[in-house]
Amino acid sequence: MFAHIILASGSEIRAQLLRNAGLEPVIVRPRVDEDSIKRGLLAEGAPPRDVADALAEAKARKVSGKHPDGLVLGCDQVLDFDGKILSKPASPEEALQQLTLMRGKRHTLLSAAVIYRAGEPIWRHVGQVRMYMRMSSDAYLQGYVDRNWDSIRHAVGAYKLEEEGVRLFTNVEGSYFNVLGLPLIELINYLGLQGVIEQ
Repeated sequence: MFAHIILASGSEIRAQLLRNAGLEPVIVRPRVDEDSIKRGLLAEGAPPRDVADALAEAKARKVSGKHPDGLVLGCDQVLDFDGKILSKPASPEEALQQLTLMRGKRHTLLSAAVIYRAGEPIWRHVGQVRMYMRMSSDAYLQGYVDRNWDSIRHAVGAYKLEEEGVRLFTNVEGSYFNVLGLPLIELINYLGLQGVIEQ
């Protein structure tokens, strides 16, 4: 039906998840002002789930306009902590502040995916994972940021569960793929039902 899926994202881990599942995504990085979209939605009182969905859709829509014959997948991940969004840390100090704020508490990761074809949305899903952080010591959190800054600077919440960040948690409720930023199971189910991939 469709020769390829276009991934409207610069995320290497999303691309790798698709490749691991036997797909060969074409990577097209969208030029989208995420901060502006996020600020506008938050000013209107939009909940974090809607912010994640809107950002994923903006990326898919942008790329679909230039590739109307392709299936374009846009993704975004948002961290919801007590109804407020925590973004990627801008500095090691901000990373430490975020981790200190969240320790001993629960937060939610929202991983949104939207597929566009011919400039129109045809599928969307927002995966949700509840993350329970342990009560780590000040010394451990400082050391964690010092050791991992080059990696966690690119992650919402200043951690990566697939790396040392797993030590920050006591429990995770939900799909591991959603933690990595892609509702992969739901996406594969949709592509199979549509005849895009063999099942």
